[in-house]
Amino acid sequence: MSRIAKLPITLPSGVEANIKDQCISIKGSKGAFEYDLHQMVEVSKHDQNLVVNPRNKSDKKAWAMAGTMRALINNMIVGVNEGFEKKLELVGVGYRAQAQGNRLNLTLGFSHPVVHDIPDGVTCETPSQTEILLKGIDKQVIGQTAAEIRAYRPPEPYKGKGVKYADEHIVRKEAKKT
Repeated sequence: MSRIAKLPITLPSGVEANIKDQCISIKGSKGAFEYDLHQMVEVSKHDQNLVVNPRNKSDKKAWAMAGTMRALINNMIVGVNEGFEKKLELVGVGYRAQAQGNRLNLTLGFSHPVVHDIPDGVTCETPSQTEILLKGIDKQVIGQTAAEIRAYRPPEPYKGKGVKYADEHIVRKEAKKT
């Protein structure tokens, strides 16, 4: 049984949730979400709390899906209330980033510049030439965008050069001995 699914979700002030059939819509100060729930799960609203329960309480898969749906709904609520952000750092000589509208220009040591299109709902800022800050309300889209940018030049274990998350620790290897 999922322990996460048993916890109720408290709606903060300014966030409004509506449940209609198997669709939940959440509105907040930063935006709005609409999501179709899995058929194994039902969501009910009690005062300022949302409760996620499986339809069949004896099914392990239904409990697992209820925990997943509860986590997704909680992420939507946090997103429309506070928002999410992901910070990337560029490590390496000559590695630079520059945000221009919904495009991110990267110089990563290739013979050509890399241009990455930023999806709708995500804002990209470059506080310095070696920092990238992604902000938005959808945690999944921000994480996917950060992973795509990191995939252009993942950090290598010898010098640590590449695009890394700000909180990522790169385990270094010792160089070859002669």
